[in-house]
Amino acid sequence: MLAVAVLALAAAFSAAQTPAASEAARPPEAAAPRPAPPAKPAPEIALVLPLEAIPYSRAADAVRAGFVAAADAAGSRATYVIIPHAEDGVIGAFEAARSSGAKVIVGPLVRDDLRAVAIAYPELPWTLALNQSEDTAAGPSQLFTFALTVESDARTIARRMRDEAAQNIFVVGGDTPLMKRFAGAFTSEWLLAGGNAPNSFRFDPAPDALTVLKRELAKKAPDAALLAVDGAEAPLVKPFLGAVAAYASGLAFDRKSASTLRDLDGLVIVEIPWLVTPGAPEFAGIPRRDFASESLERLYALGLDAFRIAVAMRNGPPDRFVLDGATGHVVLGEGRQFVREGRLAIFRAGQLVPLDGAR
Repeated sequence: MLAVAVLALAAAFSAAQTPAASEAARPPEAAAPRPAPPAKPAPEIALVLPLEAIPYSRAADAVRAGFVAAADAAGSRATYVIIPHAEDGVIGAFEAARSSGAKVIVGPLVRDDLRAVAIAYPELPWTLALNQSEDTAAGPSQLFTFALTVESDARTIARRMRDEAAQNIFVVGGDTPLMKRFAGAFTSEWLLAGGNAPNSFRFDPAPDALTVLKRELAKKAPDAALLAVDGAEAPLVKPFLGAVAAYASGLAFDRKSASTLRDLDGLVIVEIPWLVTPGAPEFAGIPRRDFASESLERLYALGLDAFRIAVAMRNGPPDRFVLDGATGHVVLGEGRQFVREGRLAIFRAGQLVPLDGAR
């Protein structure tokens, strides 16, 4: 009987231990897989700039700073990514922009890069180039342009002269490609509006040549003069014009000295509102940067307005677009161009102030 009892006790003990032993022998269950993190949404805008190209890095950084400042001021209404590139790297940067899934690409900044992109891509996402192509109708149909151009300033001046009933016009032209483009655009606009062919005089800084210029001005008695010369040359010419109404592009000027400003007294220029009316209400809340030149200030303003145009293009180019921005009055014109008209301003007593009645 004792043996039977021992066997029964042993069987009971074995049965009690079997589940625990079985559990110990069972391999641990694999941990439940963690859910994959949500995919990062594609940016709405890709900003492509030559930030790593030494000749253009300062200009590109000014545009970048303006773009970011506008985005911050808007409360980040649109997501964006900045894609830098070096010289000859614009095609790779555009590939990255396309791969990002962005709805709008802003760039290129350099004219040669714009030409390369227009040739390389028959199709693009909506793209806002920050320069002007020689052939505005060339390139993919999704490519639009927005730029600081002297041609725009020239057209503004031609319209102003026409409004002032000027007829006899004198053009003093320099030799740089930029100023030749400026003079050519003015002449084209002036002739298209029915004006007489302007009298042209090639700028020469030699004292004898300036004396001849003064004599020619006295002989022809122009109603107005266009100074298609660089900023360093304008103070040499302006004093010889006397009371003749004189006009120039603000893009020719950079960091004018006090003595230079005195020589420019009375000169009317086309400049961006960001520089002419810095205290305007529409610029409240937008930070200002201490740049080394007015050229960089203009590019900062270009970045400010480029952001606002890009936001308007997220679902395709708008049927109508009007912006009174940092670079001027901007509208969507023909040839897939966002056309900019700067502000007329005049040098008075060493200060640049808005011209009364400027359009």
